[in-house]
Amino acid sequence: MTQKIIVIGAGIVGVSTGIWLRRFGADVTLIDRAAPGQGTSYGNAGVLAACSMVPVTAPGLVRKGPGMLMNRDFPLFLKWGYLPRLAPWLMRYLRHANDADTRRIAKGLTPIVGDAVDQHKALTKGTDAAHWVTDSDYHFAYADRGAFEADSYSWSLRRDAGFAPEVHIGAAVQEVEPNLSPAIGCLATMKDHGFIRDPGSYVAALADIFQKGGGVIRTGEVVDFDLSQGRVNAVITTEGALRCDAAILATGVWSKPLMKKLGISVPQESERGYHIVFEGAEKGPRAPTMVASGKFVATPMAAGMRCAGVVEFGGLEAGPSRAPLELLRRKVSEAYPGLIYSGQQEWLGHRPAPADSLPLIGEVARTGVLTAFGHHHIGLTGGPKTGRLVAEMLTGRASNLDLDIYSPNRFATG
Repeated sequence: MTQKIIVIGAGIVGVSTGIWLRRFGADVTLIDRAAPGQGTSYGNAGVLAACSMVPVTAPGLVRKGPGMLMNRDFPLFLKWGYLPRLAPWLMRYLRHANDADTRRIAKGLTPIVGDAVDQHKALTKGTDAAHWVTDSDYHFAYADRGAFEADSYSWSLRRDAGFAPEVHIGAAVQEVEPNLSPAIGCLATMKDHGFIRDPGSYVAALADIFQKGGGVIRTGEVVDFDLSQGRVNAVITTEGALRCDAAILATGVWSKPLMKKLGISVPQESERGYHIVFEGAEKGPRAPTMVASGKFVATPMAAGMRCAGVVEFGGLEAGPSRAPLELLRRKVSEAYPGLIYSGQQEWLGHRPAPADSLPLIGEVARTGVLTAFGHHHIGLTGGPKTGRLVAEMLTGRASNLDLDIYSPNRFATG
């Protein structure tokens, strides 16, 4: 009998899951309160960052954190009134800022992101979405060799995962990226990466592929699960119940309330991220470039140069702050002093940040509800791989990965 599966969430993870499930023969309905690709999947830097397995919680973060918050030139912000609500999560998060946990997390993230370009190409091969996937280098720009070497811990973890950079020094930097400021004297280039020229349009195109392949998309909000004898047989929406044999929760940072319905309180916060699109930009990057001094990525996209980054903690309800956007503009003008553009678009989104920096992928107990969220900075990069893994779980296809590290049950109590 054909499985009837409901995927909750129409971002890159949910849509990828739906496509793979349809390819494996399942009856799939995708439901979201908004159009596909209009949430967090819309506003990222667009990079298929295969080498991004290093978590933020590296050794030394506890010692450096207060100084980062107080430094007006560092891209870390906090809405101080939110601190009492943030504190329990923050304490758990910072407990992972040690060598053993950092290496464990990096090892866990590597299979999700390490083959990202191949996974996106496998998802889109032979479809109208394939043209959004662009092969490219991925640069990391530093002031000088010393600044690059100061980041040696992260680079050692990348090398351990098989990613070694090609390093350019001095005038060689501008030979590779001629529009970078002369103040940037070191460029670490990762080969065989890629980017998406318009993430929102890309996910919308994937949703169209899903529908043309027989999938159903519904607009609505899921508020609960019907768990008869401990196993899901329907999801409850604001419009009524939808019957299913299994459900997949792929709603990013908004997954916490539904996880509580399943008896698990996930220690996850919104890591608020910003971007600015410099429309019709000229004299920007040739390839996606992480500018280390500003912790932002500049990516050449269809609409112009998108600069995405900055970390702010302040919850889901507050509107955008001006200070992160002002810092982003200042850092962009420093890195690309000759930039020309016709206009600007600002955006604020919410990255789902579990306290241990690992996504939740797997079945909640034996409920028939699977999770596919919590990807922190790597949602676009790891979305197709995550979708494929979850689809394989539900259709009985074996994976050669040990998936226990991602299990949502690691946060279960009692």
